[in-house]
Amino acid sequence: MEDYMLPCLNKKLFGIECLGCGIQRAAALLFKGEFVAAFKMYPAIYTLLLLVVFLLSTLFVKFRFEKQIKIFLIVINILIIVVSYVIKMKAHV
Repeated sequence: MEDYMLPCLNKKLFGIECLGCGIQRAAALLFKGEFVAAFKMYPAIYTLLLLVVFLLSTLFVKFRFEKQIKIFLIVINILIIVVSYVIKMKAHV
């Protein structure tokens, strides 16, 4: 399956992983049922999945405090992505 994944252009050009590195592999692990491995590969995989499900559900159902929930989920995802990226980069130094 990894033969069909898109390479990280940032990693190819600069040798440094980007904030999204690992999300494709994490999604593949998730589809294989390897939930812990998916989290270890990309910690934001589950909160991103929650955000996508919520955004898709808002197309059909109106929620109370919808805007606030979206903002909260987006902020949580950004925080998880940035913190896990910083931790990953410090581990490579």
